[in-house]
Amino acid sequence: MGLVAALKRFLRYLAGPAIGLLLIAFFAYHVVHGDRGLAAWEEMERQYAEAVAERDRLHAERQILEHRVRLLRPESLDADLLEEMARRTLGLGHPDDLVIFPEDEAGQPRP
Repeated sequence: MGLVAALKRFLRYLAGPAIGLLLIAFFAYHVVHGDRGLAAWEEMERQYAEAVAERDRLHAERQILEHRVRLLRPESLDADLLEEMARRTLGLGHPDDLVIFPEDEAGQPRP
């Protein structure tokens, strides 16, 4: 019985540190891989950087569109821009216009 009692006493002394190590391992794992862990934080930072880049791109596009709208206001109407937009929208051209088609990669003119 001395061996069994010594084994129980050894396991009792080992139980506390073992449970503590398991708790530390559990929390360490979730700090890295949990829903709000380091990996999720890096993913959120990547998504944030993408959103900021998209916002900046849309802001620049909006500035261009606002500038073009300003040019179409009656007090600052640009006749050349209006004529260009009308021709492009309607697909028409003046009989004296010279049309140059860009070439594709093979050197053939694009229709």
